[in-house]
Amino acid sequence: MSASSPSAPSPSAPLCLLFDSDGTLVDSEILLAEVMGDVLPEHGLPFTARQYMEAFRGVRFHDIVATQQHRHGRLSEDSLARLETCMRTRMQSRMSEELIAIDGIPEALDALADHPRAVVSNGPDSKIRCAMASTGLAHHFGEHLFSAYTLGVWKPDPGLYLKAAEAMGYPPERCVVIDDAAVGVEAGLAAGMRVIHLNHFPDEEATPEGAIAIGHASELPAVIAELATKVPQPV
Repeated sequence: MSASSPSAPSPSAPLCLLFDSDGTLVDSEILLAEVMGDVLPEHGLPFTARQYMEAFRGVRFHDIVATQQHRHGRLSEDSLARLETCMRTRMQSRMSEELIAIDGIPEALDALADHPRAVVSNGPDSKIRCAMASTGLAHHFGEHLFSAYTLGVWKPDPGLYLKAAEAMGYPPERCVVIDDAAVGVEAGLAAGMRVIHLNHFPDEEATPEGAIAIGHASELPAVIAELATKVPQPV
């Protein structure tokens, strides 16, 4: 994380937009699924790309590895360290060469330029920065990048979004979370924020009660404009 805390916003200030990264801003989920489907078995933990997409999207890497160890046997600390290093290295290489923005996101971010915006991710800071640079989205967020690894709290814990909102200088009720994964939607709702679920798999994945489902990033400006009319104002 690298962001100073601005003064409290006025009641008429634009809503603060807190974007997840993987699967929300950048189309990295299939790359990560493929990398993990290759690397985990190489280090003794059976795993497939399909498993990631069906059961682990947005989940902290260490939690995925812990689940697979529980199922298939524990690895030594040295093996775990080599596994993570290998995964991070391969993922960064593929992101640098292949990563693209989610369809409609660049245009949506242009349309939402008047809103303060941040990236709030379960991934490491280096991964967030690589993703933003590789896809040309970095200028939309500047240094408003919040990593669970830096802040020490991971979605679905609401603390990650709450800490990001505090650093941005906004109360939860004036923040909108945009996230594609169940763990992120759950975190945003638990934080008391408005939540937009960018649901890429509406036939397979239900949007939790309390969140707003959209199927394409092009819908974001209109939905956020509508939310802005419903935010309670101080008496």
